[in-house]
Amino acid sequence: MPTSIFEHRPTDRTHVTEASAASADAAKTALTHAALEMGFDVVRVTRPDAIGEAGNRLMTFLSEGRHGEMAWMETNADRRRDPRVLWPEVRSVIMLGFNYGPDTNPLDVLSTPGRAAISVYAKGRDYHDVMKKKLKELAGLVERTTGEAVKVFVDTAPLMEKPLAAAAGLGWQGKHTNLVSREAGSWLFLGAILTAAELAPDAPEVDHCGSCSRCLDVCPTNAFPGPYQLDARRCIAYLTIEHKGHIAPEFRIPMKNRVFGCDDCLAVCPWNKFAAASSEMKFAATEATANPPLDELLQLDDATFRTRYAGTPVKRTGRDRVVRNALIAAGNSGDASLIPLVMSLLSDASPLVRAMSVWAVRRLAEPEVVSAAKIASYPRETDEAVRNEWHIEIPQ
Repeated sequence: MPTSIFEHRPTDRTHVTEASAASADAAKTALTHAALEMGFDVVRVTRPDAIGEAGNRLMTFLSEGRHGEMAWMETNADRRRDPRVLWPEVRSVIMLGFNYGPDTNPLDVLSTPGRAAISVYAKGRDYHDVMKKKLKELAGLVERTTGEAVKVFVDTAPLMEKPLAAAAGLGWQGKHTNLVSREAGSWLFLGAILTAAELAPDAPEVDHCGSCSRCLDVCPTNAFPGPYQLDARRCIAYLTIEHKGHIAPEFRIPMKNRVFGCDDCLAVCPWNKFAAASSEMKFAATEATANPPLDELLQLDDATFRTRYAGTPVKRTGRDRVVRNALIAAGNSGDASLIPLVMSLLSDASPLVRAMSVWAVRRLAEPEVVSAAKIASYPRETDEAVRNEWHIEIPQ
């Protein structure tokens, strides 16, 4: 009697395995069709252990302090370097890409110093909000078709999306450390669905950078110590968005009119010649984000800022830092008509703003105007960093 049971067990297991594989294949097919119908441009699958040396490179990046003030990267480093630490039940990682390609060259605005350059990714609605709803719907489909648990992430958890996307075959991490796609160039938003289901993994993409170094050569602040390495502390995207303090003098002139982010290393990639402009209208620029005039940003109070940039990535950085950045752009503009607005901010409530208003007025105004401004504002200034701005050397 026990023998007959053991004799049939291999057959039963094979049947179950085949049925499970068929179910997983059907789930992946249904997921792919649904994702493309929702507007995603690519969907592929990888294993949670497929990122290879990316975790070790992360630890080196952190140990050298190249993450700057982004303490959250260090706090969750163990979970970030291995999705199985983040969620032990994960068996497959579904990576999805959404094209947000611009319809014009994002570097053109750099030749218009009176306007604020805002990064392509921040011109439309916040991609977290746009993609999260779609990803939850897709995750529900995976859960229903496989019977296994799922978790959804859009750049909001300690997950190394770019190495996972490369492992899944969405593209490869270029020398600027960003993902590059043969179809979408530099312009892919990434989302992830982790599932306990066993889905067939796709082949990874190979590196197609070759000998090209355009992304490294174009960086105005030399933020790349070498190919495939980034020092965020020198990156204009980090400085204008993540950095909460005063921006060091050495970076201010190279910033030019970049007020929120920097697209230089992305925009010069040769693979962009194959990219199409995004068809998602929610990612289209609004009047507030279409590289607005600097004078508009210099007049923003907190309430107006919040209203103007509600629902966009710009809002998360806050009024003070955006105006700080706009003052640097004003100082670089050579536009003397901005001097009254710049001088009005010498008495702003934020020391970040006051400090950069000092820098900007010293860059724009004649010596006698600067002297009068200092006499009026210096005695009442209590912040040491702001006071120091009156004394540092100002390049002309």
